[in-house]
Amino acid sequence: MLSISLDLIPTLILSILLFLLGNIIKNKSKLLTKMCIPSPVIGGLLFCVLSLLLRLFNICEISMNTSLMNYLICFFFTIVGLSVSISLVKKGGNLLIKYWLLCGVLAFGQNFLTLILSKLTNINPLLGLMCGTISMEGGHGTAAAYGATLESLGVENACSVGIAAATFGLILAGVLGGPVAKYLIEKNNLKSANSSFNFNKHNQSKISNNFELNPSLFLEQILVVLLCISFGELISKLVFNISGVIIPTISGCVLFAAIFRNTNDKLKFIRLNFKMLDFLSEISLGLFLTMALMSIDLFKLSSLFGPIVIIVISQAIFIVLFSIFIAFKVLGKNLDAAIIISGLIGHGLGATPNALANMTSVSQIYGYSEKAFLVVPLVAAFLLDVFTMPCIILFINLLA
Repeated sequence: MLSISLDLIPTLILSILLFLLGNIIKNKSKLLTKMCIPSPVIGGLLFCVLSLLLRLFNICEISMNTSLMNYLICFFFTIVGLSVSISLVKKGGNLLIKYWLLCGVLAFGQNFLTLILSKLTNINPLLGLMCGTISMEGGHGTAAAYGATLESLGVENACSVGIAAATFGLILAGVLGGPVAKYLIEKNNLKSANSSFNFNKHNQSKISNNFELNPSLFLEQILVVLLCISFGELISKLVFNISGVIIPTISGCVLFAAIFRNTNDKLKFIRLNFKMLDFLSEISLGLFLTMALMSIDLFKLSSLFGPIVIIVISQAIFIVLFSIFIAFKVLGKNLDAAIIISGLIGHGLGATPNALANMTSVSQIYGYSEKAFLVVPLVAAFLLDVFTMPCIILFINLLA
């Protein structure tokens, strides 16, 4: 069987091509557009399935250098951090608090569900726990971190199970978020408060209307993001070296970027151009999701079918029911709530980029929600760990 290994640049070229292909397919498919499936999910999954078929028929095996993903996700989250200001948090108001609490309830529910299903499927509850909040709301990074901890406690294959569950969740997050929001919007006949608002025109205006593109301004924005990433990494390392507590690099980046943003608002160190930052954020988001999905090894994932897959699918069913019958009602049963639900499913099963991609796809059809794009990134990228980390630690100690 032929073995193909792609270096960094070929991998990047492939991810760009797949992103563009996914966008073309989505634009030409009324079904995919109506179902609000993000373009990166379409392109990434197509290549993912192709790789599996090539492997199954012993034609070739493709491996890729996805090290750029770490930089893309840090870049994206740093821009999220730069969008966080005290005034915006206050603007989130009760809706932000409600959503934050709902995410906390979801985290506990996910872990409790794994405990029940682990006993029903007769597997180690700690192994099942890797398919709960750790991999669902936590994602690949959290799965790798806590998986290593559980393996040190004697739980074999904890990392592999967690990463596989996070991968499966990433797929389900992109596939389910848009359709569930579509169902809620059309069932309840929800309309945007601004009926004349056009998301595509709003999106294009970021680069067409007053988008000051010149070398100095562009490099200033890049410099701010890179400096925040560097100091964010430093914060994460210092906390770990001093206390032994693991803080993901992205959390450090968001924290420092938020501090810089609010300090800069008062002292005016540099002029931040948020239209350009939004544009750069969209690029990093799209490439990260495409690269993440196209590099999924379904061949290895298939060996973990059985009880683990049952738990992950049950998690998907649980979050959909939770979103429709509880979260949607608590959040107000309006268009804002429906778009937030697509984000909740996105990061509740996958990651914050899934949430943003889901909300963008829904907004392109049904209208933009300023509240959704304010509340979801704030909670998913920054506030969520306040609930998830204690919840994970609690269940590990209960089951160990």
